[in-house]
Amino acid sequence: MTRPPRAAHLPLVPAVAFVLVWSSGYISGPAAVQAAAPFTVLGWRFALAAVLAVALSLALRRPTRMDRATVTRVAAVGLMMNAVQFGLMYVAFDLGLGATLASLFHALSPVLTALLAAAILGERVSLLQVGGFVVGVLGVLLVLGGDLGRAGGPAAVLIGCLSMLTLSLGTLGQRWIGAQPDLLWSAAVQFAVSAPPLLVLGWTTEGAWPVTDGRQALVAVLFLAIVNSIVGLVLLSLLVLRGGSGAAASLFFLSPPVTAVLAWVVLDETLSVLQLVGLLVAVVGVGAATRTRTAAIPPAG
Repeated sequence: MTRPPRAAHLPLVPAVAFVLVWSSGYISGPAAVQAAAPFTVLGWRFALAAVLAVALSLALRRPTRMDRATVTRVAAVGLMMNAVQFGLMYVAFDLGLGATLASLFHALSPVLTALLAAAILGERVSLLQVGGFVVGVLGVLLVLGGDLGRAGGPAAVLIGCLSMLTLSLGTLGQRWIGAQPDLLWSAAVQFAVSAPPLLVLGWTTEGAWPVTDGRQALVAVLFLAIVNSIVGLVLLSLLVLRGGSGAAASLFFLSPPVTAVLAWVVLDETLSVLQLVGLLVAVVGVGAATRTRTAAIPPAG
């Protein structure tokens, strides 16, 4: 069997750009919930992202290639990947979960997806993948330390873990789609179905205008929709096309340290020496696990 391409075979500029874009999502997310309530800001983000994805698909004349059954499956997976997964993570942000810790949770997702595929679908999993996941979890525990209050409290940590789990389940759900619909049209459908329930949930639980800083909310939503959703999607598709999903997945272990630097610069987040050690341990574990064989990768968000 041919070995899957590794990250070294990926085009350098798109790979660096993707890591920066992916990591920046953990900065723009907390910034957004500082200015507006989480469900409302996510509803705005996905509504705008859906419009942009449709416009881009039409401009590029992308083929739909989706029958009714495929659209239904794409939409169902999109609700899990976007509305549920991001809804949970943004609530965790609102409770005080830090950007670096959130990035660590999601960096573990490709490895957790492989383990879930082994448990649910009977796929093979290597000992190095299992060991890498264990080491990654130990690193996360070191970052957490003994004071959960600094991470937003037990509720924020638990909700962050649930976000990681739903991300992995949603990634597995991509296989349930069966067909291979166009990436842009698929994203447009998934963005479109995610916006209404989040907007309704925001309206009923957060009020009609839960905004404390209109300017920051506007900038955050535009950045989330344009950069994190659309640009991230385009970069990820380019990397998968050029290097394969396994090579693209091997980049995700770079996100936590890049996020830590961005969080320090933008959000004034700091890590203790023990947390820095935990970050290094987690990155090593995830890096080893995602470079052993092709891993499923979550969508750019």
